[in-house]
Amino acid sequence: MNGRLRRLKALIRKEFVQVVRDPSSLLIAFVLPMILLFLFGYGVSLDAKRIRIGVALQDSGEEAAALAAAFLASPYFEARISRDARMLEADLLAGRSRGLVVIASDFSRRLHQAGPAPVQIIADGSETNTANYVQNYAQGVLSTWASLQRLKQGTAGQAGPRLVPRIWFNPELESRDSLVPGAIAIIMAIIGTLLTAMVVSREWERGTMEALMATPVGIAEVIIGKLIPYFLLGMIAMLGSVAIAVFLFQVPFRGSLAALLLTSVAFLLAALGQGLLISTAAKNQFVAAQIAMVTGFLPAFLLSGFIFEIASMPLPIRGLTHIIPARYLVTNLQTLFLVGDVWPLLLPNILILLGLAVVLFFVTARKTSKRLR
Repeated sequence: MNGRLRRLKALIRKEFVQVVRDPSSLLIAFVLPMILLFLFGYGVSLDAKRIRIGVALQDSGEEAAALAAAFLASPYFEARISRDARMLEADLLAGRSRGLVVIASDFSRRLHQAGPAPVQIIADGSETNTANYVQNYAQGVLSTWASLQRLKQGTAGQAGPRLVPRIWFNPELESRDSLVPGAIAIIMAIIGTLLTAMVVSREWERGTMEALMATPVGIAEVIIGKLIPYFLLGMIAMLGSVAIAVFLFQVPFRGSLAALLLTSVAFLLAALGQGLLISTAAKNQFVAAQIAMVTGFLPAFLLSGFIFEIASMPLPIRGLTHIIPARYLVTNLQTLFLVGDVWPLLLPNILILLGLAVVLFFVTARKTSKRLR
């Protein structure tokens, strides 16, 4: 037992020395997450503001002018008002605007007759997300204007049922508050996989791994000795990313440090296990890096629920997402940041991540032992 502990301590010390001497591991663990987090935090946003639209004001009435002014004052639009609808349609066809609001020539007359006074909203469907924003924001401007009109006329009490929306957890609907926690999950999926995949494959290339295997160390000792230093690097990178999200991007963190540590430990074990398995299968750094990106980054980005809703995916793809570790980290981090410690949601994801880690380490040990015979 004492001999095993001495060998394990020597292996861990060797890995720490290699980390210090080799800047690539430090770059992957500390510089890469900062760069990616800045890109996601500042460069990616699902909030659409200042959308260019045209407002065809074909009615000369006071109410129509007030409605056009409401679109002009909206922070979501850059409105161009014109009485010539054909000119605004040309802007829409040329891509210079993303929508067109048509206030018809009989708008005020219909409004005074207490009848329906429709306002046409035309959106550029070549960009579906922006088209949805145009329609929803325009509907919001129209509803707000109609409410103000009723107040002015003293008919607010005669209004029928109205919808009172209330948003939980992210009441201002800031996309950054949900994107940044998801981005941390994607970043850690890349880092966790690359840390072990690149480093161990480099040892195979240099021949130091064969020299190590010629010593009395066992497979479990090699795996643990490789795992602990990069696990600590990954934990530091995770905590640093969370600190940047909270203090720089002002994303609220409503969970506890204990829940964050448990989630991080479970995920890093699975990610590092995936990297070790890749390095066992591919002993070339270039091949290992490509496999790590294909199996680590792409599934994490596309199939984790970070950008695309899992419930909207076809059934076979939804089944595939259950073996993507980033899926569970995205859910847990978004819950910890925006909601808090919801253990009925957090704990099953943590257990699944630990199960995936056990499977990956078992397969890695079997693959490594077969290659040493």
